Amino acid sequence: MIQESITKLLIPELIVGLGNPEPKYDRTRHNIGFELVDALAKSWQIDWQKNSRFQGLFAEGRTIQGNKIRLLKPLTYMNRSGQSVRAVTDWYKLTTSSVLVIYDDMDLPLGKIRLRMSGSAGGHNGMKSIIAHLGKQDFPRLRIGIGKSTGKQETIGHVLGKFSPTEAKVVQEVLGLAEDAINFSLKKGVEKAMSLYNGRSVEG
Repeated sequence: MIQESITKLLIPELIVGLGNPEPKYDRTRHNIGFELVDALAKSWQIDWQKNSRFQGLFAEGRTIQGNKIRLLKPLTYMNRSGQSVRAVTDWYKLTTSSVLVIYDDMDLPLGKIRLRMSGSAGGHNGMKSIIAHLGKQDFPRLRIGIGKSTGKQETIGHVLGKFSPTEAKVVQEVLGLAEDAINFSLKKGVEKAMSLYNGRSVEG
């Protein structure tokens, strides 16, 4: 009975951070997925390599807990992210549910994160592409809140804009919270991480 419960744990094998590849997009709200996987690679001391087969930057190694893990930053631009993700899942014969995708979400306020086991794209072009290429939406995702645009700022300008100095401090803290949530999910499964971390937030 214990063994059966262990096998049902959803432990990510591939963690994908979404963003856009050009330097002008560095540290923008839309690239917060890139920032988090960069932090994970640094923490786990695994190096990025450009991989043309995967159309992205790819890293492979072990986590602090000893889990075998793969990280991916698609270099296809956001709206074609699914090409890169599909290339990796096909090559390693990964199940859809073992892919954890990290991305920005305007519907969440800055300072909040939200883990889910599955769901729709919610208007996010990177997620639309991944769902289209995988043919399923039953894969876990970690959304990081970037807040809505103000009346003075259009949506595109908001997501492609950089955080203010005050916001940047909150971002660093929330990236730490998200990193903790991922480490916990690699040890205890995504579902338990959801119950523990979805209610937490960082105050600005």
